[in-house]
Amino acid sequence: MDNSRLEQKVFLALLVVVSLAFGWILLPFYGAVFWAVILAIIFAPLQRYLYRRFNQRRNLTALITLLVSLLVAVLPVILIAGMLVQEGAILYKQIESGELDIGSWVVNFRELLPQSIQLQLQLQRFGFGDLDSMRERLASGALEGSQFLATKAFSFGQGTFQFLVSFFVMLYLLFFLIRDGRDLVARIRKAIPLSDAQKRRLFSKFTRVVRATVKGNIVVAVTQGALGGIIFAVLGISGALLWGVLMAFLSLLPAVGAGLIWTPVAIYFLMTGAIWQGVILTLYGVLVIGLVDNILRPILVGKDTKMPDYVVLISTLGGLALFGLNGFVIGPLVAALFISTWGLFTSPDEP
Repeated sequence: MDNSRLEQKVFLALLVVVSLAFGWILLPFYGAVFWAVILAIIFAPLQRYLYRRFNQRRNLTALITLLVSLLVAVLPVILIAGMLVQEGAILYKQIESGELDIGSWVVNFRELLPQSIQLQLQLQRFGFGDLDSMRERLASGALEGSQFLATKAFSFGQGTFQFLVSFFVMLYLLFFLIRDGRDLVARIRKAIPLSDAQKRRLFSKFTRVVRATVKGNIVVAVTQGALGGIIFAVLGISGALLWGVLMAFLSLLPAVGAGLIWTPVAIYFLMTGAIWQGVILTLYGVLVIGLVDNILRPILVGKDTKMPDYVVLISTLGGLALFGLNGFVIGPLVAALFISTWGLFTSPDEP
């Protein structure tokens, strides 16, 4: 009896060590593995539909599903990222040459504000009491930001081989996850030491949370960013693509979101005499960009990932700090799974 327990403990220890070693090996490609799993879960319904339509031909349906996911989800992101880096490099050159003087814009905006002691005190408290100092700080900040994008463009060229390897790994893994996903899920479900009812509910929750989180966050963010970039381009604001991408990222933050970008621009228009541009941008921001979240998110997310705004905010920022760009999805996804899993624990009788 003692020998069997010892053998079981040794086997469990070996299982943990081997699993950790395998995870350590995959760590350099964690982004590729993560997105392959996410895309496989999202496009699984399409694969099942094609599987029935094409007489259960697994390889063919997996290949078609892979091509659809590539056209819908992967290639647009790569194209936009390339255009964004290119526009950031152009912006850097404009700021460096003095063609674009952001500091003077803000100084002019400050001069349009009502003069008050409180305003002056607040500006001095943050080190913006002196006009020249304000112009220098803002210009240097904008220069550093655009220089960062330009540096990323150069480093992207240097790391093209690594990017291509990760991209190939993601596509290769995605094909087999789409084709053999059901068998893999069955094996994982069999290995988990829970009852059949608990495992069924846990996996059902997991897939619903993944789809709802990704659809709710990414689709809403892309929609708001695209709408914001379009109105900026129509109004003749330089760097419309860059501002649109920033609005897409900020739209993941509850309450304020994309308004952090378009609101100051609308105020600047109104205070500099560009009344119709300011009114159009304000109405468009409130009635179009602002309502996207209220209309699309309930449709895409439903009741699967009801999370408080503060949880969304903290999980998004925490995900960004830990995982970089992938954290926009990983952070809210982990938070949603955390809430869902504890919901299963505290309410085991719910369907």
